[in-house]
Amino acid sequence: MKPLLRSLAGSVQTLADSGPLLRDAVQRGNLRVIASMLGPAFRGLVQQRGRNEQMTPLRLGYSAQFDWRYRRTEPEMARLYEAAKASQWNATTDLAWSTDVDPESAERPLIPDALIPLVNHPAFQRLSPREKGAQRRALMAWMLSQFLHGEQGALFAAAQVTEAVPWLDAKLYGSTQVVDEGRHVETFHTYLTRKLEKLYEINDNLYVVIDALMTDARWDIKFLGMQIMIEGLALGAFCHLRQHTQEPLLRQLLTFVITDEARHVHYGVLALQKFYETELNERERREREDWAFEVSLLLRDRFLAHEFYEEHWAHAMSRAEWDRYMLESETMALFRGTMFKRVVPNLKRIGLLSDRSRPRYAEAGLLQYEHLRAAPELTAKDLLEDR
Repeated sequence: MKPLLRSLAGSVQTLADSGPLLRDAVQRGNLRVIASMLGPAFRGLVQQRGRNEQMTPLRLGYSAQFDWRYRRTEPEMARLYEAAKASQWNATTDLAWSTDVDPESAERPLIPDALIPLVNHPAFQRLSPREKGAQRRALMAWMLSQFLHGEQGALFAAAQVTEAVPWLDAKLYGSTQVVDEGRHVETFHTYLTRKLEKLYEINDNLYVVIDALMTDARWDIKFLGMQIMIEGLALGAFCHLRQHTQEPLLRQLLTFVITDEARHVHYGVLALQKFYETELNERERREREDWAFEVSLLLRDRFLAHEFYEEHWAHAMSRAEWDRYMLESETMALFRGTMFKRVVPNLKRIGLLSDRSRPRYAEAGLLQYEHLRAAPELTAKDLLEDR
Protein backbone atom coordinates (compact mmCIF):
# COMPACT_ATOMS: atom_id res chain seq x y z
CA MET A 1 0.00 0.00 0.00
CA LYS A 2 1.30 3.46 -0.88
CA PRO A 3 2.32 5.70 2.06
CA LEU A 4 -0.53 8.16 1.38
CA LEU A 5 -3.14 5.41 1.35
CA ARG A 6 -1.56 3.83 4.44
CA SER A 7 -1.82 7.15 6.24
CA LEU A 8 -5.40 7.60 5.06
CA ALA A 9 -6.38 4.11 6.19
CA GLY A 10 -4.81 4.73 9.59
CA SER A 11 -6.70 7.97 10.03
CA VAL A 12 -9.95 6.33 9.00
CA GLN A 13 -9.41 3.49 11.46
CA THR A 14 -8.97 6.04 14.24
CA LEU A 15 -12.34 7.51 13.35
CA ALA A 16 -13.96 4.09 13.06
CA ASP A 17 -14.35 3.82 16.82
CA SER A 18 -16.60 6.90 16.69
CA GLY A 19 -18.47 5.91 13.52
CA PRO A 20 -19.25 2.29 12.66
CA LEU A 21 -20.42 3.46 9.24
CA LEU A 22 -16.92 4.65 8.41
CA ARG A 23 -15.47 1.33 9.48
CA ASP A 24 -17.89 -0.46 7.14
CA ALA A 25 -16.99 1.91 4.30
CA VAL A 26 -13.29 1.11 4.76
CA GLN A 27 -14.11 -2.60 4.58
CA ARG A 28 -15.94 -1.95 1.30
CA GLY A 29 -12.79 -0.29 -0.06
CA ASN A 30 -14.35 3.13 -0.73
CA LEU A 31 -11.19 5.03 0.26
CA ARG A 32 -11.70 7.79 -2.31
CA VAL A 33 -15.16 8.42 -0.90
CA ILE A 34 -13.89 8.26 2.66
CA ALA A 35 -11.13 10.74 1.78
CA SER A 36 -13.81 13.30 0.85
CA MET A 37 -15.61 12.68 4.14
CA LEU A 38 -12.62 12.40 6.46
CA GLY A 39 -12.68 16.04 7.57
CA PRO A 40 -16.48 16.21 7.94
CA ALA A 41 -16.48 12.90 9.86
CA PHE A 42 -13.81 14.14 12.26
CA ARG A 43 -15.64 17.42 12.81
CA GLY A 44 -19.02 15.71 13.20
CA LEU A 45 -18.34 12.40 14.95
CA VAL A 46 -15.25 13.18 17.02
CA GLN A 47 -15.35 16.92 17.69
CA GLN A 48 -19.19 16.89 17.56
CA ARG A 49 -19.17 20.47 16.36
CA GLY A 50 -22.89 20.47 15.69
CA ARG A 51 -23.52 19.75 19.36
CA ASN A 52 -20.74 21.80 20.88
CA GLU A 53 -20.80 25.03 18.86
CA GLN A 54 -23.49 27.69 18.61
CA MET A 55 -22.19 28.65 15.16
CA THR A 56 -19.89 26.67 12.88
CA PRO A 57 -17.75 28.37 10.20
CA LEU A 58 -16.87 26.21 7.17
CA ARG A 59 -14.21 27.10 4.62
CA LEU A 60 -15.62 26.79 1.10
CA GLY A 61 -13.80 26.27 -2.18
CA TYR A 62 -15.82 26.26 -5.40
CA SER A 63 -16.19 28.28 -8.58
CA ALA A 64 -19.13 30.48 -9.52
CA GLN A 65 -20.13 30.50 -13.21
CA PHE A 66 -21.49 33.57 -14.95
CA ASP A 67 -23.36 33.32 -18.25
CA TRP A 68 -23.00 36.65 -20.06
CA ARG A 69 -25.07 35.45 -23.02
CA TYR A 70 -28.08 34.54 -20.85
CA ARG A 71 -28.91 31.46 -22.88
CA ARG A 72 -32.26 29.81 -22.04
CA THR A 73 -31.60 26.23 -23.13
CA GLU A 74 -33.43 24.07 -20.54
CA PRO A 75 -37.22 24.24 -21.09
CA GLU A 76 -38.16 21.81 -18.31
CA MET A 77 -36.16 23.79 -15.77
CA ALA A 78 -37.80 26.95 -17.11
CA ARG A 79 -41.20 25.33 -16.51
CA LEU A 80 -40.22 24.57 -12.90
CA TYR A 81 -39.14 28.20 -12.50
CA GLU A 82 -42.57 29.41 -13.63
CA ALA A 83 -44.30 26.96 -11.27
CA ALA A 84 -42.12 28.13 -8.38
CA LYS A 85 -42.93 31.80 -9.01
CA ALA A 86 -46.64 31.00 -9.01
CA SER A 87 -46.48 28.88 -5.85
CA GLN A 88 -44.84 31.18 -3.31
CA TRP A 89 -46.44 31.41 0.14
CA ASN A 90 -45.91 33.48 3.25
CA ALA A 91 -45.27 31.53 6.44
CA THR A 92 -46.37 34.48 8.57
CA THR A 93 -49.80 35.00 6.99
CA ASP A 94 -50.70 31.73 5.21
CA LEU A 95 -50.33 29.37 8.17
CA ALA A 96 -52.89 29.29 11.01
CA TRP A 97 -50.50 30.14 13.83
CA SER A 98 -53.47 30.98 16.06
CA THR A 99 -54.25 27.24 16.24
CA ASP A 100 -54.07 25.96 19.81
CA VAL A 101 -51.54 23.11 19.86
CA ASP A 102 -51.38 20.74 22.82
CA PRO A 103 -48.18 18.80 22.04
CA GLU A 104 -48.99 16.07 24.58
CA SER A 105 -52.64 15.57 23.62
CA ALA A 106 -53.90 11.98 23.43
CA GLU A 107 -57.11 13.03 21.63
CA ARG A 108 -55.27 14.89 18.83
CA PRO A 109 -51.77 13.40 18.96
CA LEU A 110 -48.79 14.76 17.07
CA ILE A 111 -48.07 11.14 16.11
CA PRO A 112 -49.99 7.99 17.06
CA ASP A 113 -48.38 5.68 19.58
CA ALA A 114 -48.10 3.05 16.83
CA LEU A 115 -45.32 5.15 15.23
CA ILE A 116 -43.25 5.38 18.40
CA PRO A 117 -40.30 2.96 18.08
CA LEU A 118 -40.63 1.61 21.63
CA VAL A 119 -44.41 1.18 21.52
CA ASN A 120 -44.13 -2.57 22.17
CA HIS A 121 -41.29 -2.33 24.67
CA PRO A 122 -42.31 -3.19 28.26
CA ALA A 123 -40.64 -0.03 29.57
CA PHE A 124 -42.80 2.16 27.32
CA GLN A 125 -45.97 0.24 28.10
CA ARG A 126 -45.44 0.91 31.82
CA LEU A 127 -45.48 4.68 31.28
CA SER A 128 -48.46 6.72 32.41
CA PRO A 129 -50.62 8.50 29.77
CA ARG A 130 -48.94 11.79 30.73
CA GLU A 131 -45.47 10.29 30.30
CA LYS A 132 -46.45 8.84 26.93
CA GLY A 133 -47.63 12.30 25.87
CA ALA A 134 -44.27 13.76 26.84
CA GLN A 135 -42.55 11.07 24.75
CA ARG A 136 -44.69 11.90 21.70
CA ARG A 137 -43.86 15.57 22.07
CA ALA A 138 -40.13 14.95 22.49
CA LEU A 139 -39.89 12.50 19.58
CA MET A 140 -41.72 14.86 17.22
CA ALA A 141 -39.53 17.74 18.41
CA TRP A 142 -36.45 15.64 17.70
CA MET A 143 -37.62 14.77 14.17
CA LEU A 144 -38.67 18.32 13.30
CA SER A 145 -35.41 19.67 14.76
CA GLN A 146 -33.44 17.47 12.37
CA PHE A 147 -35.62 18.70 9.50
CA LEU A 148 -34.91 22.28 10.60
CA HIS A 149 -31.15 21.66 10.58
CA GLY A 150 -31.44 19.97 7.19
CA GLU A 151 -33.39 22.95 5.84
CA GLN A 152 -30.61 25.31 6.94
CA GLY A 153 -28.17 23.08 5.07
CA ALA A 154 -30.49 23.19 2.06
CA LEU A 155 -30.63 27.00 2.24
CA PHE A 156 -26.84 27.27 2.08
CA ALA A 157 -26.45 24.52 -0.54
CA ALA A 158 -29.13 26.04 -2.78
CA ALA A 159 -27.29 29.37 -2.70
CA GLN A 160 -23.98 27.67 -3.58
CA VAL A 161 -25.43 25.59 -6.40
CA THR A 162 -27.21 28.61 -7.89
CA GLU A 163 -23.79 30.25 -8.27
CA ALA A 164 -22.03 27.14 -9.58
CA VAL A 165 -24.52 25.37 -11.88
CA PRO A 166 -23.73 26.02 -15.58
CA TRP A 167 -27.24 26.61 -17.02
CA LEU A 168 -29.08 29.92 -16.72
CA ASP A 169 -32.50 28.26 -16.40
CA ALA A 170 -31.12 26.29 -13.45
CA LYS A 171 -29.79 29.48 -11.85
CA LEU A 172 -33.17 31.19 -12.21
CA TYR A 173 -34.98 28.24 -10.69
CA GLY A 174 -32.30 27.98 -7.98
CA SER A 175 -33.04 31.54 -6.91
CA THR A 176 -36.59 30.49 -6.00
CA GLN A 177 -35.32 27.51 -4.05
CA VAL A 178 -33.15 29.78 -1.90
CA VAL A 179 -36.33 31.67 -0.97
CA ASP A 180 -38.19 28.39 -0.35
CA GLU A 181 -35.49 27.06 1.98
CA GLY A 182 -35.36 30.29 3.96
CA ARG A 183 -39.12 30.05 4.42
CA HIS A 184 -38.81 26.42 5.58
CA VAL A 185 -36.20 27.38 8.17
CA GLU A 186 -38.51 30.11 9.45
CA THR A 187 -41.52 27.77 9.50
CA PHE A 188 -39.99 24.81 11.31
CA HIS A 189 -38.19 27.03 13.82
CA THR A 190 -41.41 28.89 14.61
CA TYR A 191 -43.38 25.68 15.11
CA LEU A 192 -40.69 24.13 17.31
CA THR A 193 -40.20 27.19 19.51
CA ARG A 194 -43.78 28.49 19.71
CA LYS A 195 -45.84 25.29 19.62
CA LEU A 196 -43.63 22.45 20.85
CA GLU A 197 -41.33 24.69 22.92
CA LYS A 198 -38.48 22.26 22.40
CA LEU A 199 -35.48 22.20 20.04
CA TYR A 200 -32.79 19.51 19.72
CA GLU A 201 -29.23 19.95 18.46
CA ILE A 202 -28.21 18.54 15.09
CA ASN A 203 -27.61 14.79 14.86
CA ASP A 204 -23.93 13.92 14.35
CA ASN A 205 -24.55 11.89 11.17
CA LEU A 206 -26.61 14.66 9.61
CA TYR A 207 -23.84 17.14 10.46
CA VAL A 208 -21.29 14.94 8.63
CA VAL A 209 -23.41 14.90 5.46
CA ILE A 210 -24.05 18.66 5.50
CA ASP A 211 -20.39 19.43 6.21
CA ALA A 212 -19.28 17.05 3.42
CA LEU A 213 -21.48 18.52 0.71
CA MET A 214 -20.94 22.13 1.78
CA THR A 215 -17.14 21.86 1.70
CA ASP A 216 -16.87 19.77 -1.49
CA ALA A 217 -15.83 21.96 -4.42
CA ARG A 218 -17.88 19.96 -6.97
CA TRP A 219 -21.30 21.47 -7.55
CA ASP A 220 -22.84 18.16 -8.54
CA ILE A 221 -21.87 16.61 -5.17
CA LYS A 222 -23.71 19.47 -3.45
CA PHE A 223 -26.70 18.73 -5.68
CA LEU A 224 -26.49 14.99 -5.09
CA GLY A 225 -26.19 15.32 -1.33
CA MET A 226 -28.89 17.93 -0.88
CA GLN A 227 -31.41 17.68 -3.75
CA ILE A 228 -31.43 13.90 -4.08
CA MET A 229 -30.40 12.57 -0.66
CA ILE A 230 -31.40 14.99 2.12
CA GLU A 231 -34.35 16.62 0.34
CA GLY A 232 -35.56 13.27 -0.99
CA LEU A 233 -35.39 11.69 2.45
CA ALA A 234 -37.16 14.66 4.04
CA LEU A 235 -39.87 14.52 1.38
CA GLY A 236 -40.60 10.88 2.22
CA ALA A 237 -40.67 11.68 5.94
CA PHE A 238 -42.92 14.74 5.48
CA CYS A 239 -45.43 12.71 3.48
CA HIS A 240 -45.45 9.94 6.10
CA LEU A 241 -45.92 12.34 9.01
CA ARG A 242 -48.62 14.29 7.21
CA GLN A 243 -50.59 11.08 6.68
CA HIS A 244 -50.47 10.19 10.38
CA THR A 245 -50.54 13.38 12.43
CA GLN A 246 -53.84 14.60 13.84
CA GLU A 247 -52.48 18.05 14.69
CA PRO A 248 -54.05 20.41 12.11
CA LEU A 249 -51.37 23.13 12.07
CA LEU A 250 -48.58 20.60 11.56
CA ARG A 251 -50.58 18.97 8.79
CA GLN A 252 -51.13 22.35 7.09
CA LEU A 253 -47.46 23.26 7.47
CA LEU A 254 -46.33 19.98 5.92
CA THR A 255 -48.75 20.41 3.01
CA PHE A 256 -47.06 23.68 2.02
CA VAL A 257 -43.54 22.32 2.52
CA ILE A 258 -44.21 19.11 0.55
CA THR A 259 -45.40 21.15 -2.45
CA ASP A 260 -42.10 23.06 -2.43
CA GLU A 261 -39.95 19.95 -1.89
CA ALA A 262 -41.55 18.20 -4.84
CA ARG A 263 -40.10 20.91 -7.12
CA HIS A 264 -36.70 20.79 -5.43
CA VAL A 265 -36.21 17.06 -5.90
CA HIS A 266 -37.53 17.23 -9.48
CA TYR A 267 -34.98 19.96 -10.21
CA GLY A 268 -32.16 17.85 -8.77
CA VAL A 269 -33.07 14.85 -10.93
CA LEU A 270 -33.24 16.95 -14.10
CA ALA A 271 -29.88 18.63 -13.51
CA LEU A 272 -27.94 15.55 -12.44
CA GLN A 273 -29.38 13.23 -15.07
CA LYS A 274 -28.24 15.64 -17.77
CA PHE A 275 -24.82 16.21 -16.20
CA TYR A 276 -24.06 12.56 -15.41
CA GLU A 277 -25.10 11.37 -18.87
CA THR A 278 -22.94 13.88 -20.73
CA GLU A 279 -20.07 15.09 -18.52
CA LEU A 280 -18.75 12.23 -16.36
CA ASN A 281 -16.49 9.33 -17.25
CA GLU A 282 -17.09 5.90 -15.73
CA ARG A 283 -14.60 6.35 -12.89
CA GLU A 284 -16.26 9.62 -11.87
CA ARG A 285 -19.72 8.07 -12.09
CA ARG A 286 -18.67 5.16 -9.87
CA GLU A 287 -17.25 7.56 -7.30
CA ARG A 288 -20.62 9.37 -7.14
CA GLU A 289 -22.38 6.01 -6.89
CA ASP A 290 -20.20 5.03 -3.90
CA TRP A 291 -20.62 8.47 -2.31
CA ALA A 292 -24.43 8.23 -2.57
CA PHE A 293 -24.42 4.81 -0.91
CA GLU A 294 -22.30 5.93 2.04
CA VAL A 295 -24.54 8.97 2.49
CA SER A 296 -27.59 6.69 2.36
CA LEU A 297 -26.20 4.75 5.32
CA LEU A 298 -25.39 7.92 7.25
CA LEU A 299 -28.93 9.20 6.69
CA ARG A 300 -30.52 5.84 7.48
CA ASP A 301 -28.71 5.71 10.80
CA ARG A 302 -29.44 9.35 11.55
CA PHE A 303 -32.80 7.97 12.69
CA LEU A 304 -31.32 6.10 15.62
CA ALA A 305 -32.35 9.24 17.55
CA HIS A 306 -29.48 9.22 20.04
CA GLU A 307 -30.33 12.72 21.23
CA PHE A 308 -33.84 11.53 22.17
CA TYR A 309 -32.37 8.39 23.76
CA GLU A 310 -29.95 10.36 25.90
CA GLU A 311 -32.76 12.47 27.32
CA HIS A 312 -35.39 9.80 27.88
CA TRP A 313 -33.97 6.28 27.86
CA ALA A 314 -30.28 6.31 28.81
CA HIS A 315 -31.25 5.50 32.41
CA ALA A 316 -33.20 2.41 31.32
CA MET A 317 -30.99 0.72 28.72
CA SER A 318 -27.52 0.86 27.19
CA ARG A 319 -26.92 2.69 23.92
CA ALA A 320 -26.06 -0.63 22.26
CA GLU A 321 -29.41 -2.08 23.37
CA TRP A 322 -31.19 1.06 22.12
CA ASP A 323 -29.46 0.84 18.72
CA ARG A 324 -30.31 -2.81 18.38
CA TYR A 325 -33.94 -2.17 19.21
CA MET A 326 -34.18 0.77 16.80
CA LEU A 327 -32.60 -1.18 13.95
CA GLU A 328 -34.80 -4.22 14.54
CA SER A 329 -38.02 -2.30 15.24
CA GLU A 330 -40.71 -2.95 12.62
CA THR A 331 -41.96 0.60 13.15
CA MET A 332 -38.57 2.14 12.39
CA ALA A 333 -37.97 -0.21 9.47
CA LEU A 334 -41.27 0.97 7.97
CA PHE A 335 -40.40 4.61 8.62
CA ARG A 336 -36.93 4.31 7.05
CA GLY A 337 -38.34 2.49 4.05
CA THR A 338 -41.09 5.06 3.57
CA MET A 339 -38.50 7.85 3.51
CA PHE A 340 -36.16 6.09 1.12
CA LYS A 341 -38.91 5.45 -1.40
CA ARG A 342 -38.38 9.09 -2.43
CA VAL A 343 -34.61 8.60 -2.77
CA VAL A 344 -33.90 5.22 -4.40
CA PRO A 345 -35.98 5.75 -7.59
CA ASN A 346 -34.21 9.06 -8.18
CA LEU A 347 -30.77 7.50 -7.73
CA LYS A 348 -31.79 4.96 -10.35
CA ARG A 349 -33.02 7.69 -12.73
CA ILE A 350 -29.72 9.62 -12.58
CA GLY A 351 -27.64 6.48 -13.16
CA LEU A 352 -26.31 5.84 -9.63
CA LEU A 353 -28.08 2.53 -8.96
CA SER A 354 -26.24 0.02 -11.12
CA ASP A 355 -25.87 -3.75 -10.85
CA ARG A 356 -22.65 -2.99 -9.00
CA SER A 357 -24.35 -1.12 -6.14
CA ARG A 358 -27.79 -2.77 -6.12
CA PRO A 359 -26.73 -5.68 -3.85
CA ARG A 360 -25.38 -3.21 -1.27
CA TYR A 361 -28.69 -1.36 -1.15
CA ALA A 362 -30.51 -4.67 -0.86
CA GLU A 363 -28.31 -5.73 2.06
CA ALA A 364 -28.96 -2.39 3.76
CA GLY A 365 -32.73 -2.90 3.33
CA LEU A 366 -33.11 0.12 1.03
CA LEU A 367 -33.78 -1.43 -2.37
CA GLN A 368 -37.46 -2.33 -2.21
CA TYR A 369 -38.62 0.94 -3.80
CA GLU A 370 -36.30 1.00 -6.82
CA HIS A 371 -39.10 0.40 -9.32
CA LEU A 372 -41.34 3.22 -8.06
CA ARG A 373 -41.73 6.46 -10.01
CA ALA A 374 -38.94 9.02 -9.94
CA ALA A 375 -39.54 12.70 -9.13
CA PRO A 376 -40.27 13.89 -12.71
CA GLU A 377 -43.19 11.43 -12.86
CA LEU A 378 -44.82 12.54 -9.59
CA THR A 379 -47.16 15.45 -9.01
CA ALA A 380 -47.56 17.34 -5.75
CA LYS A 381 -50.96 15.63 -5.40
CA ASP A 382 -49.29 12.21 -5.66
CA LEU A 383 -46.91 13.18 -2.87
CA LEU A 384 -49.59 14.67 -0.64
CA GLU A 385 -51.52 11.43 -0.94
CA ASP A 386 -48.23 9.51 -0.35
CA ARG A 387 -48.68 7.42 -3.51
